[in-house]
This record gives sequence, C-alpha cells and structure tokens, in this order.
Amino acid sequence: MTYAFPFSAIVGQDDMKQALLLAALDPSIGGVLVLGDRGTGKSTAVRALAAILPPIKVVQGCTYNCDPTAKGVACPACAAAAAGGSKLKSVEKPVPVVDLPLGATEDRVVGALDLERALTAGEKAFEPGLLARANRGFLYVDEVNLLEDHLVDLLIDVAASGQNVVEREGLSIRHPARFVLVGSGNPEEGELRPQLLDRFGLSLDVRTPTDLAQRIEVIKRRDAFERDPQTFMAAWKDADAAICDGLAKARKRLEKLEVPDVVLEAAARLCTRLGTDGLRGELTLMRAARARAALDGARSVTVKHLRAVAPMVLRHRLRRDPLDETGSGVRVERAIAELFDREVAAS
Repeated sequence: MTYAFPFSAIVGQDDMKQALLLAALDPSIGGVLVLGDRGTGKSTAVRALAAILPPIKVVQGCTYNCDPTAKGVACPACAAAAAGGSKLKSVEKPVPVVDLPLGATEDRVVGALDLERALTAGEKAFEPGLLARANRGFLYVDEVNLLEDHLVDLLIDVAASGQNVVEREGLSIRHPARFVLVGSGNPEEGELRPQLLDRFGLSLDVRTPTDLAQRIEVIKRRDAFERDPQTFMAAWKDADAAICDGLAKARKRLEKLEVPDVVLEAAARLCTRLGTDGLRGELTLMRAARARAALDGARSVTVKHLRAVAPMVLRHRLRRDPLDETGSGVRVERAIAELFDREVAAS
C-alpha cells in the first residue's frame, strides 16, 4: 500500500502550501507552477494535499469522474443515460492525482481507439487517456519546462476549454477535462513556453532550506515516515483533519463572498502599474484574493488579501525589462509598496 506524506507535516514551504490550498479551494484560479531546486517537496505536497481533500461524488462506473449533480457537463455515456431518463447512481472516490510523464505519447494523454476491443470484438470503442482520469482532480507534470511542444499545445487547448476533443481513427469524442494543473521544474534546465506559462494561475519559487534547524527537522520527519508510515500518519492525523475541515468551511464561505469595487480597483491599478498583458491578471487576482479571504475566515475581501496573493499571481505575467535586473517577485513587491504603502502614509 502506498502512503502519502501528511500535508501538515511538510516543513516550511508555506507559499507552496498556500498556493495549492487556494487552487484546491477554487480551481477557477488556474493551476500552480512551482519552480526551484529538486528535493524541496514539490510532488510530495501535491499528493499530500489530494490525500486530505474530501472525496468527490462521481457517477458509478464512469471513467471520466462525471459529477452526478452537474448539468450539461458530462461524458457521452452519462449524457446519453441522463437524456434517456435513467437515474445516475453516485459513489464517492478520492480526488484523482494523475502524473503526466514527459515521454507520454499523444494517444496516452488524450485517448485513442481501443485496439483490443477492435481486434477481438470488432467494436470501435474509445480508450480514455490521462486527461479523462484527471478530470475533477489534479494533473501533475514534473519538469514541465521540458514537456514536448505538441503536448504543451494539447494542455493549452484543454485548459482553455475544460473539454478534451478527440477526432481521429473514425472516432469523435468530447468529454469533460477540468483539473488543477500543477507543474514543477528547474528553470536552469529550460524556460516554459509563454502560452502555457500564462495558463498557470499561481507561480512561485521554492528553495532548499538554509536554516540548519529546519533542515534537520525535514530529515527527522522524512526518516520517521519511511520507517513507520502508519504511526507517523496517525501522529499528524488531527492536523490534517483540521486543514480538511478548514477547506470545507472555506468553500461554504467562498460562495457568499463578494469582492468590493475598491479591491477590484486596486487589482486593476496594480496590473496597470506592472504592465501585464490582457485582463487575466486582474481576474486571477480577484479569485485568489477571494479564496484567501475564505481561508482566513474573513467576512469580506480586502486589499490585505489582495496584497497577500499578488506576488504569486503576477510574478510570471510581467514583461521582461532589460534595464531592470531585479527578479519579478521583487518588482511586484515594489509596485505594491509604491501603490498602497504611500497611500497609507498620505492618509
């Protein structure tokens, strides 16, 4: 049996954990891009979070994890059953976490003709791919900056539409494919294509801890987990349950939270100051700030919540300035200080 390292037991990496929680709370924020050193807990954090999320309800026997309560978004089989008046039975299953290997073929990702059924039974059937399995869950791509161009194009199309369309070998299939895209990689090994980079709602850098006590604690916890995973997980069960309960309460608050005009104005002014292209920056800022407010248990979204999420929302959306050698995160922090701190001082 495979055990997931407890989410609450991960030492440090607070920004990464917060970004994953925000994306899990509101998938419309977009995916999470984590760049940095190897061995800093990137894949561990993704699997750990999925393990503590409440199970989802899916149509019994559905390969695509269709939501039995959703209207108008279903795979061909579930849509046909619902149109025929059949009542869809539901079961609970864990939130799926699907790895997309760098060497995966296009057929493996999007799906293809089921050759076994075609040869043995003479039936033309569709064999779902990784995108089908990842629907309503997480699609994790390690070393995403090394992903082949044709797979990058596929991910861009699916991320934009929320559907996977397959037209090949006499097949015409359309099925839901909505997932939280999580990518990780080392920027020294290659840059990410701008088209895919823009599809990530949140981006952050992670570094190997430099604090000696923190490094020792990481080693101790990992060793304890590998020696006796059941005992280690039991020790962190209550802490993980508290995070899960907090997410459940935050989802209820999220539905009622409205973003005031003053916060929207602050988001627009910040994006204008930084020169971000398009309006995706403002939209993501609004959603991330609302999710942060819901996690904090706030009754309304404030500029404070906006400031907390702005670096991870905007750092990968900045144009390169050859005359400014400072990092993108520093440029965002500087713009925040110029816009908001001066206003506070003036008042």
